[in-house]
Amino acid sequence: MTATRFTKDHEWARFDDGIATIGITDHAQSALGDIVFIDLPAAGRRFAAGEACAVIESVKAASDVYAPFAGTVTENNPSLADDPGAANKDPEGNAWFFKLRPDNKADFDALLSAEDYQAFVQSL
Repeated sequence: MTATRFTKDHEWARFDDGIATIGITDHAQSALGDIVFIDLPAAGRRFAAGEACAVIESVKAASDVYAPFAGTVTENNPSLADDPGAANKDPEGNAWFFKLRPDNKADFDALLSAEDYQAFVQSL
């Protein structure tokens, strides 16, 4: 089973075969409310760690999604353009946002474990 790592900005990442799949956490989608639009980065775009790379609009607010580590986007999830609400229904599964080839795999390993992320959320 592939490990899932988390950021304090409420993104998750799963690493498989040299590529990390990135999305928002259940906590994030719950805080945002009904998601009505998602602007995703194009394949080939390079981001620095912590750089805003996607935008989520909900009935409550607009929010940025940040690159959890430096890397290049290999693809995005086109199904979210037609059904952005999928991010509310399956945020840590099929409603992933984009895939990122990290510049350094150690940056993925340095993200929060599931247990550390849960402790962080409970401290909010």
